[in-house]
Amino acid sequence: VQLQASGGGLVQAGESLRLSCAASGIIFAINAMAWYRQAPGKQRELVAGVTSGGSTNYADSVKGRFTISRDNAKKTVYLQMNDLKAEDTAVYYCNADLLVPGTEGLGVYPYWGQGTLVTVSS
Repeated sequence: VQLQASGGGLVQAGESLRLSCAASGIIFAINAMAWYRQAPGKQRELVAGVTSGGSTNYADSVKGRFTISRDNAKKTVYLQMNDLKAEDTAVYYCNADLLVPGTEGLGVYPYWGQGTLVTVSS
């Protein structure tokens, strides 16, 4: 079971990027999914989250600019980032709570993607 993130890159301020994160492996259900980011010298922070029912939440710094969505059939979560700013520069990580087989039966475990770098030049 793994999460594979993609879509990062180098853009100029004001431009857009779309991140994707696909889950693969033996997965019985996907609960909450989220994107976090970690800028150089800073702690990892929550950017946006989406529940299995589709409810979303955002960090104040990205409200109105970023949109999180998910495609349950594709086991994928997306982050549409518009009007990017230099302060959005960071490594972005996806996170998901997955119902998977464990040593003691089915259980919900948090998984992390490998991170994708977003660099915004001003």
